[in-house]
Amino acid sequence: MTPAAPTPPGVSYVMPVYNETAYIDDAIDSVLGQRYEGEQELVLALGPSTDGTSERVERRAAGDPRIRIVRNPEMTIPVGLNRAIRAATHDVIVRVDAHTELADDYTATAVATLERTGAASLGGLMVAQGRSRFQRAVARAYNSRLGLGGGAYHGSAVEGPAESAYLGIMRRPALESVGLYDERLKRAEDWELNFRLRGAGHLVWLDPALRVTYWPRDTWAKLARQFRATGIWRGELVRRHGGRHPLRYFAPPALVVVAVLSLVVLLLQATGVVTGWASLLLGLVHLGPLAYALLLLALLVTRSSGATLADRAVFAVVIATMHGSWGSGFLRGVVVGARGAVDRSRIES
Repeated sequence: MTPAAPTPPGVSYVMPVYNETAYIDDAIDSVLGQRYEGEQELVLALGPSTDGTSERVERRAAGDPRIRIVRNPEMTIPVGLNRAIRAATHDVIVRVDAHTELADDYTATAVATLERTGAASLGGLMVAQGRSRFQRAVARAYNSRLGLGGGAYHGSAVEGPAESAYLGIMRRPALESVGLYDERLKRAEDWELNFRLRGAGHLVWLDPALRVTYWPRDTWAKLARQFRATGIWRGELVRRHGGRHPLRYFAPPALVVVAVLSLVVLLLQATGVVTGWASLLLGLVHLGPLAYALLLLALLVTRSSGATLADRAVFAVVIATMHGSWGSGFLRGVVVGARGAVDRSRIES
C-alpha cells in the first residue's frame, strides 16, 4: 500500500490594509484563489479607512471563515503585521499587500522552495503594472534598474541567497526568535527584519519563479510622498546600522547634494563672487547635474521608456521624482533621523 503523501503545512497570509478600495478585492481574491492543498487563512490588519475599505473588508470576512480581522488603529505597517502574525494559527507566514496580486501557484511554489532550501525568509520578484499612463510609467520605473537601483527582487533571474525578501514567505519560529518586525519603523521594515534574520544566522533566499503583481502609486503627489518617506526611513536605518547598506542607496542623495552645490556655485558665479580659476574649478560641480539632465533627455528617445513621446516624457518625470524625493528624504533621515515621519501617500490624494 502506497503511503499517503504528507499534508502540506498550513499557511497564514498577513496583510496590512488602509484606504485600498480600488485594489483590496483583487488582492483578497488572489490569496483565496491559491492552488494549495494545505490549510490557509488570511489575517487582515485593518486600519480605520476613510474610503469604504473597512466596510468592504468586513463584508468579505463575514462571508468567508478563512478571513479574519485584527484592528490596526495606529495605521503603521509593522504594528499591523505583528498583530496579524500573533493572531495567525500557522507556522508559515506569507506577507501580502493590498496593492499586490499573487499568481495562483505562488504559495505552492513558495512552500516547496522554503522546504527545499531551509530558508527562514523567502521572496520573489515584484512585477509592477499600471492602468493609467502615469501609473504605467511608474511601473516601468519600478521594473527598471534606473528607477530603483537594481535590487534583486526587481528583475534578477538568479536563485540564491539574498539581502532581503520582497513581501516574504517566512517561518514563524525564525520571526519570533528575532522579535518580529521593528514597530518603531514606518518604512523599510522588510529590509530591517531580513537584516536581523541574516545577523542571527538565518538564510534569506530569492526565488525568481515567485512573481507578484504590484500596483504602484497612481499620481505624482502620491509617488513623491511615498518616495520621500521611504528615503527618510532608509536614512534612519543608515544612522542605526552604519554603512552596511548597498552602494545603490547612496546614489540619489549624492545626486541631490551635487545639484544643490551646483546651484550655489552658479549663484556665486552669476554674482561675480567667484571668478577666474576658482570659478573654473568650482564649475566642475555642474557636470553632475548636466549628465543627469542628459540622461533624462535620452529617455525621451529611448523606446523602452514608453511607446509615445508623451509616455516617455512622463517616464522621465517619474524617474526624476523617484530620485529627487528619495534622495532628499534620505539626507533628512541621516542628518536628523526619521522622527516619526509617515508615508501619507495613502492618506492624502
